[in-house]
Amino acid sequence: MAVVDLIMPKLGESIMEATILKWHKQPGDPVKMDETILEIATDKVDSEVPSTAEGVIEEILFNVNDVVPIGTPIARIRTGAAEPASAGKVPAAPAAGNAPAAAVETAPVATQTVTAPASRPAVNGTANRFYSPLVLNIAAGEGVSMSELENIPGSGNEGRVTKKDILAYVEARNSGKPVAAPATVTDNRPAVSQPASQANVITTSGDNQTPSYSGNVEIIEMDRMRKLIAEHMVRSKHTSPHVTSFTEADVTNMVLWREKVKKEFEKREGEKLTFTPLFVEAIVRCLKKYPWLNSSLDGNKIIVKKDINIGMAAALPSGNLIVPVIKNADQLNLVGLSKQVNGLANAARNNKLKPDDTQGGTFTLTNVGTFGSLMGTPIINQPQVAILAVGAIKKRPVVIETEQGDSIAIRHMMYLSMSYDHRIIDGALGATFLNAVAKELEGFDPARTV
Repeated sequence: MAVVDLIMPKLGESIMEATILKWHKQPGDPVKMDETILEIATDKVDSEVPSTAEGVIEEILFNVNDVVPIGTPIARIRTGAAEPASAGKVPAAPAAGNAPAAAVETAPVATQTVTAPASRPAVNGTANRFYSPLVLNIAAGEGVSMSELENIPGSGNEGRVTKKDILAYVEARNSGKPVAAPATVTDNRPAVSQPASQANVITTSGDNQTPSYSGNVEIIEMDRMRKLIAEHMVRSKHTSPHVTSFTEADVTNMVLWREKVKKEFEKREGEKLTFTPLFVEAIVRCLKKYPWLNSSLDGNKIIVKKDINIGMAAALPSGNLIVPVIKNADQLNLVGLSKQVNGLANAARNNKLKPDDTQGGTFTLTNVGTFGSLMGTPIINQPQVAILAVGAIKKRPVVIETEQGDSIAIRHMMYLSMSYDHRIIDGALGATFLNAVAKELEGFDPARTV
């Protein structure tokens, strides 16, 4: 008979913590190997955590809505043929890294711990203080030195500096206001970062102030994912000076070719042929010519990515958006791209995306034309430096230039727009890349074989 610690699993390369959404088991409940014990969420996707042992739930160490660092014990499972432990109430949320001790037993119990992921790294000069990659990225982008970072009071667990803390610090510093210690966070729900000048405009249920709204209104609380999206968008605009360029492409050859081969393609491959893999093909070819568009910025260093991983914005059933990633898109043919695009889109629609499915993107494509928009001004998906939007394909009369002279014809036209980080992508490079993508689409070979 032994007690096994259930560890918060590592859910992706850059993910350092997760939020507990729901416990499926309570103290005293029997559990089988690989049976789901709880649901957790990161800023990417929701996941289920299975049991690592068969036995009885001995103790639950965190509550719903608690944010738990990766590698921290979150529950204890009594293994062996012993009688179930008496069910008890879930204890109050402990500070991160300090899990409550196991309940006292009348008989000695051997305790073992399942191997946990690597311990949390220390930061130079602050061996006892952890900074998430997100906080470090914001600090680098805003020119916040490590010495400044060390002196920012943190409102997170164990005094950790959160996104809200560093954004508030930068806002106060840039406005010339004295930097005050952030208020202690008592609400465990994810909070949307707000500029200091707007902090009193909208309040949550945990605030002391009573909000007032004029007129006939309906107040809807943001769900968790909408809050995370809001944070991500605000941080992106705060981090990158956005510039958006526009062009248009005559995609008549591509449209007619797809219409001609799509039934044969689906019959042979068992996959529908959409426009998305054709767009991805064109983007990949251009990224090879202009690799700076496939990069990220780390302080004053430009990190050019050799892997080409294309993110594709997809709609969830809730209406929220998520960006699954086609890994090594440059190594896939049209069939492989179609399988990846359709598989990720279906997983997104059915809430079946895995944490790794949204990791590692180097460039993002968003199809605003799906919703009928002619064009858009997308927001960069950090830490990438560019995002390309394709609009709705519309038939329009267009002037065609030929050796015999100009003529007017009905063509399938599409607008393309690309937002890029002006810190490293100038207008000349951004416009050149965007027009290169348009030329790739216009030069589509109508005699291409499937």
